[in-house]
Amino acid sequence: MEEIDHYIVLGLVTGEEGSKLTEKEISTAYRKKAIELHPDKNLNDPDAPAKFQKLRVSYEILKDPKARKEFDDLLRVRREKKVRDKQFDAKRRRMMSDLEERERASFVDPEKKARDEEEAIMKKLAEEIARIKASLAKKPVFEKEERRENVGGVGGVALDKSKVLKVSWEKGDSEYSASRLRELFEEFGDVEDVVIKGSKKKSSCSSALVVMGSKEDAVAATGVMIGDLSNPLLVLPLEPTKAMPSVRAQAPVERDEAPMGNVVGAGFQAFEDSVLDKLRKAAEKQKTNKKET
Repeated sequence: MEEIDHYIVLGLVTGEEGSKLTEKEISTAYRKKAIELHPDKNLNDPDAPAKFQKLRVSYEILKDPKARKEFDDLLRVRREKKVRDKQFDAKRRRMMSDLEERERASFVDPEKKARDEEEAIMKKLAEEIARIKASLAKKPVFEKEERRENVGGVGGVALDKSKVLKVSWEKGDSEYSASRLRELFEEFGDVEDVVIKGSKKKSSCSSALVVMGSKEDAVAATGVMIGDLSNPLLVLPLEPTKAMPSVRAQAPVERDEAPMGNVVGAGFQAFEDSVLDKLRKAAEKQKTNKKET
């Protein structure tokens, strides 16, 4: 079995210090490493998908309490073995060998006991890794840009629409990919899914659904995210509530649109086009002001 230190794979400290890391610290390290190793950012590396898959397996092992305990026990046994090896010099090893020969019947061989314990732990860990890999095999290796018409839930479970954002932008040269949207919205928390929606040919806008990790993350992103200045984003909640902040950009935007809760059907398309047009003008004005200064 290949000796892989899953803490090191995620760029974390290992050993006894690694066993004390919190789940949040592990998740944060995984997100940073995932951005670095994502195949979309390493198009010239043919091994990028394999490296990303190795990262995911290590993360799933450390995120799973049972698998992580087995791995921590394996590291502990190996550390203890190294300490014992350093303590026994050649003379003491000969003495221990003679002593074990004389007292083998009444004393348990500490080396054999350590080997048996290590083998038992490695067997359990291998079973946990096989279980996790089997589970990962049912998921995509990395995020692909999928064009689906609807997001109804995950695994048959109804989706909490309060944490879903509808993101729109103008069609053109500066388009947004699923990986780019994920990167932008991960500044506000976990992103569970990004779905690029199919748009009508006559529509001047592209859109996507971004599923945040929580309702609070969705609210935070709605109040701040505008994306790239060259093509600003219009970020709206999938199900607007009275408590949801209004859409705003870094530059002032006129607010003469109808309330979001009353915009439906063809009127919603007009609302999107209007706000996107004003966001674009605000961005152009901001760029012009920067050049003048």
